[in-house]
Amino acid sequence: MSRLNDLFHRKNKNVLNIYFTAGYPQLNDTLPLMRALQNKGVDLIELGMPYSDPLADGPVIQETSAIALKNGMTIATLFEQLKQFREYIHIPVLLMGYMNPVLQYGFEKFCADAKAVGIDGLILPDLPAHEFETVYGSILKKYNLDFVFLVTPETSEERVRRLDQLSSGFLYAVSSSSTTGKDKDMHQVSAYLEKLKSYRLNNPILVGFGIKNKESFEAAGEHANGAIIGTAFVKSLKEYTDPITATNMFVEKILEVKG
Repeated sequence: MSRLNDLFHRKNKNVLNIYFTAGYPQLNDTLPLMRALQNKGVDLIELGMPYSDPLADGPVIQETSAIALKNGMTIATLFEQLKQFREYIHIPVLLMGYMNPVLQYGFEKFCADAKAVGIDGLILPDLPAHEFETVYGSILKKYNLDFVFLVTPETSEERVRRLDQLSSGFLYAVSSSSTTGKDKDMHQVSAYLEKLKSYRLNNPILVGFGIKNKESFEAAGEHANGAIIGTAFVKSLKEYTDPITATNMFVEKILEVKG
C-alpha cells in the first residue's frame, strides 16, 4: 500500500495537505519546514518546484518561485536536499510543478530520481490526460509514483470520471477556475463538491485554491476528504523572521493544536 493510500485508509476526513515552494524563503529551508509541518500534525506535503512561468499560480506563489530560483533552487538541487529526508519524514510527500522543467531534466530520469529519494507522487497540472495515457503514465507506473489530476467546477462529469480513473492517491478539486490565492466562499463551493461526491469516485477528494484558515478548512472538510493550503501558508512565512515559528503558528491556527 502506498503512503497516500495508507493515509486515506487511516483518515478519510479533514486531511490537511500543505503546499510550499522548495527553496523558499531560503534555499536550505525546505527540509526544516517539512519537519516542522510533520511535527505539527500535517498529513501530507506538496513541494512546489519553482518555475519561471507558473501560469496557474497567483502572485504570492509566483513571487516565492522567483525568490527560490534566485536562491539557486533547481530540480537537481532539490533532489540533493531530499536524499536522506525519509530518515525523519514519514508522511506522504508530492512534488508539484510544470512539465517544462521536468522535460528539460528528462521525464524518466526525474521519475527515477524522485522514487530513489522517497517521493510518493507528482502533480503536474499542465500534463494533458491524453499524453499521460499514451506516453507518461507507463513511466510513472514503472517507478510506482502516484499521479494526481485536477478537476474544476467546469469539468464535465465524463471528464471527471476519466481523470479519476487515471489518478491515483487522490483527486485535486480546484475550488474555482482561477489562479491560486483567490478568496472563495466555501459555502458556494459546496454544491460543486457535493456533485463530485455523488459520482462515487474511486479516489478521495482534496479541495484546493482559496483554503486559507480554520473556517475554510473545516468547510471544505464537510464535503470532501480534506483540503490543500498553499498561498495562505507561504504568505505566513513572511510574518515572522523565523520560518519555523511561522509554520508552527500557522498550523496551530488551522488544527488548534498546541505544544
